[in-house]
Amino acid sequence: MASKLDQLRAMTVVVADTGDLDAVRRLKPQDCTTNPTLLLKAVENPAYAAIVEEALAWGRKQGGSKEGVVAAICDRLAVAFGAELAKIVPGRVSTEVDADLSFDTQASVEKARAIIKAYEEHGIGRERILIKIASTWEGIRAAEVLQKEGIDCNLTLLFAQVQAQACAEAGVFLISPFVGRILDWHVKAGGGPYTGETDPGVLSVRNIYASYKAQGIKTVVMGASFRNIGEIEALAGCDRLTISPALIDELANAQGELPRKLSADNVAKIAPLPRLDEKAFRFALNEDAMATEKLSEGIRAFVKDLRSLRALVAKHLDTAKAA
Repeated sequence: MASKLDQLRAMTVVVADTGDLDAVRRLKPQDCTTNPTLLLKAVENPAYAAIVEEALAWGRKQGGSKEGVVAAICDRLAVAFGAELAKIVPGRVSTEVDADLSFDTQASVEKARAIIKAYEEHGIGRERILIKIASTWEGIRAAEVLQKEGIDCNLTLLFAQVQAQACAEAGVFLISPFVGRILDWHVKAGGGPYTGETDPGVLSVRNIYASYKAQGIKTVVMGASFRNIGEIEALAGCDRLTISPALIDELANAQGELPRKLSADNVAKIAPLPRLDEKAFRFALNEDAMATEKLSEGIRAFVKDLRSLRALVAKHLDTAKAA
């Protein structure tokens, strides 16, 4: 019998959730996603010293404030790693807008345009890139602008049905509902024990998937943030799943039948839901303690790693000047 990974690939697009180039070469996913945490790990890896040094050498030639130069180098690094990933995967690479812009629509739009321009300078068209933005009201509005310009977006840090609905209304290409972080919240709150079938993160993605398919919404659902392969197996058939290398390996070594759990053919069609305005969105999100807390926590964590990356780049610049 085929491995569970092979069976999953027959019904779901498997995406690698990593910035590790060697892991992507070995695992051969369709797409690849990165975030500030994964980029920081990659930059700290001695195997990628040449990529880091190229970006630093470019940065030393730039004018302006040190803070501006450091930020520009970080952007260059993100695109450099993304360009390398794009050489390996046949599909899309997700590159994240700075998390500290999560509540600034215009700045997010401008940053996304700059990212796309930088990829084009590497010879990589926008059809190969997904711009990753947090699923705040401001982030969703930025994605709405970008989608109209032909720049496809991946709305991340998504924990609630109201976020998914707003993304669909904005014409977002893809959403990344987080499974494991939802589970974490419920476990911390005293819930469980959970199985793949009762996992609150799994149930959240299933509900979003069913709502989208029932309304004929074209936005791609890509489950993310998994804690174990049981969660992945429980979402077999989802449009896409972005999975860490460790869990992809575990699936590759797992035997047994993997039944399809999600199918667009198994949902009854319904009329579109009433359109959300900003007040309705914010109130509904505020009513969901888990989604509110995990969205804020996720943005803070990404900002922390972004600042760590900037500090590391600044340290390299200072070391080079001292030499």
